Amino acid sequence: MGSESKMVHPPMVTYVSMISLLSLCPPFVILLWYTMVHADGSVLQTWDYLRQHGLQGLINIWPKPTATAWKIIACYGAFEAALQLLLPGKRVEGPISPAGNMPVYKANGLLAYAVTLVTYLGMWWFGIFNPSIVYDHLGEIFSALIFGSFIFCIFLYIKGQVSPSSTDSGSCGNIIIDFYWGMELYPRIGKNFDIKVFTNCRFGMMSWAVLAVTYCIKQYETYGKVSDSMLVNTILMLVYVTKFFWWEAGYWNTMDIAHDRAGFYICWGCLVWVPSVYTSPGMYLVNHPVTLGVQVSQLAIYILVAGVLCIYINYDCDRQRQEFRRTNGKCLVWGKAPSKIVASYKTMTGETKTSLLLTSGWWGLARHFHYVPEILGAFFWTVPALFNHVLPYFYVVFLTILLLDRAKRDDDRCKSKRVEYSQYCKLACHEETVLASLCSPLPT
Repeated sequence: MGSESKMVHPPMVTYVSMISLLSLCPPFVILLWYTMVHADGSVLQTWDYLRQHGLQGLINIWPKPTATAWKIIACYGAFEAALQLLLPGKRVEGPISPAGNMPVYKANGLLAYAVTLVTYLGMWWFGIFNPSIVYDHLGEIFSALIFGSFIFCIFLYIKGQVSPSSTDSGSCGNIIIDFYWGMELYPRIGKNFDIKVFTNCRFGMMSWAVLAVTYCIKQYETYGKVSDSMLVNTILMLVYVTKFFWWEAGYWNTMDIAHDRAGFYICWGCLVWVPSVYTSPGMYLVNHPVTLGVQVSQLAIYILVAGVLCIYINYDCDRQRQEFRRTNGKCLVWGKAPSKIVASYKTMTGETKTSLLLTSGWWGLARHFHYVPEILGAFFWTVPALFNHVLPYFYVVFLTILLLDRAKRDDDRCKSKRVEYSQYCKLACHEETVLASLCSPLPT
């Protein structure tokens, strides 16, 4: 996991990137919020302020966590944890880990998602809680999340050292790598509360939907109406998050859960980066109710349809792969028997196993074709902001870089794991003009 010999990038690049992300991501979250909310979305305006005031300017910008912020975070986190534990759900078995452990989950994410949104909107409708309060204290909430999540990651590091949940835990001998990448693959509190499911799905992804609704309500209460640009942005983000929770059991087989350990990279990222960065186009639109041109309704509908189509294709890519694996290749893909490659690999214990690589349907177009509609979907829920400022497009740029890095890491992992990977690459590469820069094997 963390040894230098297994690093995707050269050791020096890896260390510099880790230290940079540990030190630069927290202030960037605050600067992003400040620019979107208080600097009209203008990077130059924020830059001029920092240039004039230096470090003191950043200190002035950085809001202190308040009691209200901590209460909102605590109530939200406790509510999602209770739903994760108490709501009924189908028993789902995750992939067997390198150490031979098989995690078991309760698939109640879609139900938790529905309960969360109904409860949140219901409290607003009946005057119990106004979501505008969340927006008004957003900087304080992000500040509290930054510090609180750092403490949480320290807890995960200590837990991995003294009380790991499974034999998939361990140290690489470098405290920075252990903290950044994590100590445990499947950390749990007790037998039933999976920490990564909570941080990644029930806190991070759920907050994406909650904040999307929050921004929409805030614009309505500020201007007395919701702009067509905000509606397109909110609807597409909710469609995407709904797709995620519909497919949540499939997510438990991806790199985030099955291969990346619970450390700063995954957990701090989901607790802080997802709520702040992933929702940032909607954050910008709150105070910039863009009207989408002369043919307002038509342009909004075109963007909406294109975005929904991209999200559907992204979902269908994952659906094809899941069905292919579930049936051991005995299914139809686009009405035909799928083409495949039988790949063999060895586990940590030396046992030889086989797996199937799908090479038809969406997966016959390119090795990571599903990244294309995912990036395009993000573009379509951002483009309603138009092009007065570049910052609303930061998430699209970040997502592209993230997926490139993920493709590279998955690529190297599968090269070392499967002899047949080269054959798979040759088969796919001649059709890979759409995704040449995202060349990667099938995720496992």
